[in-house]
Amino acid sequence: MKVFVLNGPNLGRLGSREPGIYGSTSYAGLEELCARTGAECGVEVETRQTDHEGELVGWLHEAADADSPVVLNAGAWTHYSIAVRDAAAQLRAPLIELHISNVHAREPFRAKSVLSDIATAVVAGLGVRGYAHAIRWLAERDS
Repeated sequence: MKVFVLNGPNLGRLGSREPGIYGSTSYAGLEELCARTGAECGVEVETRQTDHEGELVGWLHEAADADSPVVLNAGAWTHYSIAVRDAAAQLRAPLIELHISNVHAREPFRAKSVLSDIATAVVAGLGVRGYAHAIRWLAERDS
């Protein structure tokens, strides 16, 4: 099984972007965590990040065509992008919506998600460890 871990805008700045909210793990550290977790679980993990909405939409199409599960941290697009939602709705495999911070304990606009109603599960507030939990859950679900 191949799991796509897709990250939206500003997530490439992990480690330097608001570490009090997002932690001190760099994006490279996140990629390593996801690869290591996948190896431990016997699944292939491909981690990607983009600051361009259309690129994320294309990656979701790729995952849908491959019938692959997705761990999606859409960043700000979570709250308003119907294009990302429509692309994610085409997935036949599980979709895990992921947030590093607890979006419900932050600004009110962050509590609204256009993805939650189509997601298989939502992980929020566990820091970057949430990615490992999501990958493990997908691997166990598939076994």
